[in-house]
Amino acid sequence: MTQRLYIDVHVVQTVPPANLNRDDQGNPKEAIYGGVRRSRASSQAWKRATRQHFDAQAPQPDRSTRTKRITQELTNRIAQNNTSLDREGADRIATQLLAQLGLSQGKKAGDTAYLLFYGNAQLDAVAALVADRASDLAALDDKALTEAVNELPVAEHFETGHPMGVALFGRMVADIPKLNVDAAVQVAHALSTHETQLEFDYYTAVDDQNEKDETGAGMIGTIGFNSATLYRYATVGFAQLTDNLGGDTDAALDALDRFVDSFTLSAPTGYQNSFAHRTRPSLVAVVVRTDQPVNLVSAFEEPVSAEAGIQAHSARRLAEEHITATRVWGDEPLYVAASHTFTTGEPRAKDTVDALTQAFGDSVTFASLRSTLRARITTALEGTQ
Repeated sequence: MTQRLYIDVHVVQTVPPANLNRDDQGNPKEAIYGGVRRSRASSQAWKRATRQHFDAQAPQPDRSTRTKRITQELTNRIAQNNTSLDREGADRIATQLLAQLGLSQGKKAGDTAYLLFYGNAQLDAVAALVADRASDLAALDDKALTEAVNELPVAEHFETGHPMGVALFGRMVADIPKLNVDAAVQVAHALSTHETQLEFDYYTAVDDQNEKDETGAGMIGTIGFNSATLYRYATVGFAQLTDNLGGDTDAALDALDRFVDSFTLSAPTGYQNSFAHRTRPSLVAVVVRTDQPVNLVSAFEEPVSAEAGIQAHSARRLAEEHITATRVWGDEPLYVAASHTFTTGEPRAKDTVDALTQAFGDSVTFASLRSTLRARITTALEGTQ
């Protein structure tokens, strides 16, 4: 059994005026925390951004997809494998193959009632089940086709061989428990470390083809925005991740490394063309624990004051919270490390650097953080064998 390890990832990141993740009114999402209004980006929004960044680095067969159009995707694969087969025949076969899973059907023909998360390689494997007999199957009537494909191990291909994306983020199909995959990753809502105010950008668009005597705008509107220093947190259960990957420790280490990279460098793309809000974190800290995940958002229950220098003060608060929690609870982490952009050149920053060093050690490059994290977990796992 894989040793119980939890890898906590703590990020402090400043975002300029932006609308990362909008609410039902089109304004940036918010939350009340510590008695004041904070900027917020939902965990779902950042998980999707992380997943897309994660998959963009992977070869096509190793990628995962979340869609209601799984029947259409399987039809495409069957048709590509059998160029002599017409589209209707491929669709009939795909429909009958997936009928084995018992997926609830959506309102639109061919769609499932919910988004299904699966690996491209898993669907490729299902298509391969009929690769050499698709034309014969398409010639059968509905009853005979159903009987023929019911012998094929369709469900088994979705229950095993999960790609890293599914192994990390999990899959829930409420009415088909056998297809569920427990997520190895938990992601918190990103929350500003300080109070924020909603602002509005009033914009106009001028018609380029206006005549000289024409005045006024071709379009006017408003976009809500705010700016914030965000605390972001995620945790990975390494034992669950390994189990989801069929016990393959090396694959789990690869998935963890890529997750840390993608969670750190990704961002939701809401109104990205209007605000160009992509930034890099000022602090990334990893903490490997053997007891339980620990979210350090309590460091910001009292909002950070603007006079203190929000970014540096937020990083210092986080470090101090980690130090205090470790001292009070006595649960010394297995490993800690951090990458940050703060220097001792400015008096206020010196206090931050001192606190970060005490909490997480000397700052290392992000590449080094990732490689040493992998090495430390590998050592811990070898010690349990």
